[in-house]
Amino acid sequence: MAQVLEFKLPDLGEGLTEAEIVRWLVNVGDVVAIDQPVVEVETAKAMVEVPCPYGGVVTARYGEEGTELPVGAPLLTVAVGASSAVDGSEAGPAAEPASAPSAASGESSGNVLVGYGTGAPAARRRRIRPAVPGAAPAAPAERAPAPAAPAAPAYVEPTPAPAAQPAVAGHAALNGSVAVPDAGVGPVPVISPLVRRLARDNGLDLRQLTGSGPDGLILRADVERAMAAAEAPPVPAAGAAAPTTTAAPVATATAPAAVAQTGMRGERIPLRGVRGAVADKLSRSRREIPEATCWVDADATELMAARAAMNAAGGPKISLIALLARICTAALARHPELNSTVDMEAREIVRLPEVHLGFAAQTERGLVVPVVRGAQSRSAESLSAEFARLTEVARQGALTPADLTGGTFTLNNYGVFGVDGSTPIINHPEAAMLGVGRIVPKPWVHKGELAVRQVVQLSLTFDHRVCDGGTAGGFLRYVADCVEHPSVLLRTL
Repeated sequence: MAQVLEFKLPDLGEGLTEAEIVRWLVNVGDVVAIDQPVVEVETAKAMVEVPCPYGGVVTARYGEEGTELPVGAPLLTVAVGASSAVDGSEAGPAAEPASAPSAASGESSGNVLVGYGTGAPAARRRRIRPAVPGAAPAAPAERAPAPAAPAAPAYVEPTPAPAAQPAVAGHAALNGSVAVPDAGVGPVPVISPLVRRLARDNGLDLRQLTGSGPDGLILRADVERAMAAAEAPPVPAAGAAAPTTTAAPVATATAPAAVAQTGMRGERIPLRGVRGAVADKLSRSRREIPEATCWVDADATELMAARAAMNAAGGPKISLIALLARICTAALARHPELNSTVDMEAREIVRLPEVHLGFAAQTERGLVVPVVRGAQSRSAESLSAEFARLTEVARQGALTPADLTGGTFTLNNYGVFGVDGSTPIINHPEAAMLGVGRIVPKPWVHKGELAVRQVVQLSLTFDHRVCDGGTAGGFLRYVADCVEHPSVLLRTL
């Protein structure tokens, strides 16, 4: 007898309490193996494939793509030990995946994250084919026994859709018609979850696109071209009569209700995912941390010249943010108060032994802060390589929760946006953040004479509970001195 087991959204770690369903990897009726990924979810930290710890037949899914579920909510149910109908006949024990547990044993891997499986061989997913119209239904005695758990939804064979009805609805073709993908086509050649989301949000069927990447891989540019083609008005055929009516815009059903509830008009964007996590964290920072900001202008001409000399000497290129990070770690060694956190319950300041340096990075998913571990022991070359690696992973949307948590100090280079200064909000529960503006030529008094120098504004936002202005000013002054005279840094290395 089959045993129906319910798989719930697991705790993905790092204090995450919910996740959004991005893409289902299995359908009702598919046979899954232990630890086979069944759904792709997006948390406030990263995109994650969630494997199912049970092997068997998927009997139900909970939540459509785009639905946000809390941790512990049901994801799907699996009939463990049930035989599955393939090609209209009953499959014997040989059709069951080798790694699928029996109903008596109730085995499962107990693992929930990709890469932590038991090593069971992946089973080929098989869909239960619907009965042929007009064929006699199978006798009740020949069907698999009903699941033992009454609370879980039993699996029901899907009934075939009418022949005139499209197989997939909601995907607009390029000229306004409905695209019907072939159900027998294999996996769509797309790697990036961001490309899938872009296509889904704009109603594009990826099966109808031809990829321009290697081996037909569909890239973001391919989706954007399809979007542009979809927005272009169709060209009428020669001699065709002009349309006499114009389609009325489709009104959303939820907008009037929202306006009626609040009396406010305008587009409503849910605060969830990365945007929601940023909103929660910054709001908490402003509520709990009594922050203050000090700033100073510094002549970065010598630092820029030193960087140019390093890169001209050969070897891996040294980035400017890596040099600034190296200066920060040296400054934190002199002022450890700023590499700390506050435990208000114990009423203690906790000084941290290592510098895990976060840096703000703007991506398509929003602002993220990857963390460079053990930055205090890295050279400028090592920092450059790690900054480049994490930045590329962030742009691909593949940062893990571990990449985005555990920071002790943040470096924010907002100069890339063409602005000079800012008053950053501290990345809770850290105690400080250094902001760096753009480096631009400005009039500057150099050696008693007016000259044009490369000037940058540095701003330090700090938690006033961990130190006073004297400590914060000493930290910022040391950073500015190293920027103006890089040789100062050599004395502390």
